[in-house]
Amino acid sequence: MKQEKKQMDSDEILQLVSFNIGNEEFGIDILKVEEIIRLISITKIPNAPDFIEGVINLRGKVIPVIDLRTRLKREKKQHDNNTRVIVVEVNGRTVGFIVDSVREVLRVPKSITEPPPSIVAGVDSEYITAIGKLEDRLLILLDLEKVLSHKQKEELAEIDTSN
Repeated sequence: MKQEKKQMDSDEILQLVSFNIGNEEFGIDILKVEEIIRLISITKIPNAPDFIEGVINLRGKVIPVIDLRTRLKREKKQHDNNTRVIVVEVNGRTVGFIVDSVREVLRVPKSITEPPPSIVAGVDSEYITAIGKLEDRLLILLDLEKVLSHKQKEELAEIDTSN
């Protein structure tokens, strides 16, 4: 009986949204994603923290937007037709993350993932939940709740409450 349970756990399927930042492919749990939208007009906020690109009005709701490229310490890039905003809930708040492009929805067995090495692709491993080994590529699984430090979450809350 215990063996069967263990087998079921290892065959657990992860449902992920994959996206690119530069040449790297990342994945996040699809259950965290509220929606994916094209980049719309972003209103800059005076004195906002560096990691906040600004806010957008999404069907009457003002949402802070974070450039994930900047947050992951990647070189700035001009937004283009592939740029998307992944709207997620992080710690009870709706937040948009700007990514270079959204690739696909994946269903992968948990058994093809492994814990990350201490530093992966220049991204602090604390953000990374696992590395997925797909047939032809690696997928870095991110925990968006850990992408923001405690201080940054507080700064984000200040922007949220100012509306």
